[in-house]
Amino acid sequence: MLVKLPDDSALELDDGSTIGDAAKAIGSRLFKAAVAGKVGGRPVDLSYKLSDGDQIEITTDSTVEGLDIIRHSTAHVMAEAVGELYGDVKFAIGPTIEDGFYYDFDLDESLSVDDLEKIEKKMQEIIARDSHFEKVEMTSKEAKKFFSNEDQDYKVELIEDLLEDTVSVYKQDGFTDLCRGPHLPSTKRIKAFKLLSVAGAYWRGDENRPMLQRIYGTAFGSKKALEEHLERLEEAHRRDHRVLGKQLDLFHIDEEVGAGLPLWHPKGAMVRKIIEDFWQNEHLKHGYEMVMIPHIAKVDLWKTSGHWDFYQESMYSPMSIEGQDYIVKPMNCPGHIKIFTSKPRSYKDMPIRWAELGTVYRFERSGVLHGLLRVRGFTQDDAHIFCRSDQLESEIIKVIEFVLYILRTFGFEEYDVYLSTRPEKYVGTLDNWEKSTEALEEALKKVGLDYEIDPGEGVFYGPKIDIKIKDALGRSWQCTTVQVDFNLPERFDIKYKGEDNQDHQPIMIHRALLGSLERFIGCLIEHYGGAFPFWLSPVQIEVIPIADRHLDYAKEIAGRIIDVGMRVDVDDRKETVNRKIRDAQMQKIPYMLVVGDREVETGLAALRLRDGQDLGAKSVDELLLTLKKENDSRSISSLFT
Repeated sequence: MLVKLPDDSALELDDGSTIGDAAKAIGSRLFKAAVAGKVGGRPVDLSYKLSDGDQIEITTDSTVEGLDIIRHSTAHVMAEAVGELYGDVKFAIGPTIEDGFYYDFDLDESLSVDDLEKIEKKMQEIIARDSHFEKVEMTSKEAKKFFSNEDQDYKVELIEDLLEDTVSVYKQDGFTDLCRGPHLPSTKRIKAFKLLSVAGAYWRGDENRPMLQRIYGTAFGSKKALEEHLERLEEAHRRDHRVLGKQLDLFHIDEEVGAGLPLWHPKGAMVRKIIEDFWQNEHLKHGYEMVMIPHIAKVDLWKTSGHWDFYQESMYSPMSIEGQDYIVKPMNCPGHIKIFTSKPRSYKDMPIRWAELGTVYRFERSGVLHGLLRVRGFTQDDAHIFCRSDQLESEIIKVIEFVLYILRTFGFEEYDVYLSTRPEKYVGTLDNWEKSTEALEEALKKVGLDYEIDPGEGVFYGPKIDIKIKDALGRSWQCTTVQVDFNLPERFDIKYKGEDNQDHQPIMIHRALLGSLERFIGCLIEHYGGAFPFWLSPVQIEVIPIADRHLDYAKEIAGRIIDVGMRVDVDDRKETVNRKIRDAQMQKIPYMLVVGDREVETGLAALRLRDGQDLGAKSVDELLLTLKKENDSRSISSLFT
């Protein structure tokens, strides 16, 4: 028989050959790297038998899909190991996730990280057996009966929800799991894995369902790749914004205040102020005006906007004030619309650009809260643009260019860009959705940004552009969103007088550049490992007198630094100079100016960097000139290195 390869060339094989045989026929190196294949674009095991004319593709361990198969197979081996070690185990689900996999278990014994080494050892035993992953097709009825007999209730529930006549299971040794596959040919193909952590997880994310025990792990095609990944995880742990937030005295979350509600300490509040001042000044330069709205509004406002019907699960319960129901705002847009309707508007007024650092409140389950990255009260760097249809594309282009300028100023140069289209649950007409999506796509093309379509991920009232920034470790963070909205102007029936003296409906653009200040600052902390660029550092310079007799000179230098608009502390503690330097380095203060007898006599200051470099004595005048230049230019790197 003949099969077709991706380049449309033909490969002759014996009748009854598998896709694994095809890989071997192409070459021994390919066969060694092969983990699965595709037939007609459908993923299959290497044991899949081919037919004449099949279009095939070999999936290797170096591809994203191949790595996913390795991890999925490792999850099955982990489940088998847990079953062998703990006996009466009910198995839930074990999917792959970004950079790894997990499996959820229902068992009486409480697992901890101390158990992971024992589970890993058992997994190594299973891998050494070289057990084959065997796919078996069953009718749904047969599969339900099989798993019922095994007392695997979660699998039975999954089969019932699939609503399919036939399902597939995979067997290795005595372990059988419900799974579509594909899988590795055998357990011995698992070369490098590591179990990482244990956590609790409600069955199907429902807090009213049983709490399961979840084991996270990862796997790679080689030990070297695994070691590199574990090193990245260690670095990510060192950069954890929650740890650094405490170490650098930036913020904390207090149980008495409530989960997901951060309290900003003076240094953290200073970082916020620096960002807010920069943000506001740049918006004023770019033709925006500032507005402010209340934190609560009547329920009827949210009914008009559609949030009550489409977003209620993320809103807090109403509060009654003098017989009227109010809600803390989950969005700023309805308030900005009410400012628009406060007086007649003309086509000459367009575009109207209104910006606000508006705090909003959204319900998040406690299980997903995560430091500053997932909170219940956060401040959006929000803006809404009201424009005419002939201005729409140019306004979107201006927003995207503004976004790139802002993000690059903070040191972010790499992005993943997505165009999110109409979701299943939406409001408005299909015609307006098409117009909105087309306007966003054209703007992306004209700015020259590469992007991917993210089907069905638009918000209920319109399509959107999402820009995810990449940090120093290559991780993506959702920040920017730009949304075109024909719907809210219709729902609120907002109008402006056109050049023809007739009423027209403006188009509304929702946009946030940083997303939320909380999340963005959390991202900044991890991106820079707490060592902020000079212009963003809450304390930019620490003046360190060696002895009390040098304190007046230290304060004189500090006064000059303050006069030129920079932030400085004087460490006047009764500590050794080495201790003061070490503490300043631990606080990641960019520059230290050490002063003693020689510096007082010569009018100099000894400059040290937070990375430990000692640059020696320098003229205070020259230091201030260079430091001012670095501060005003918002340089990401030190001008002294």
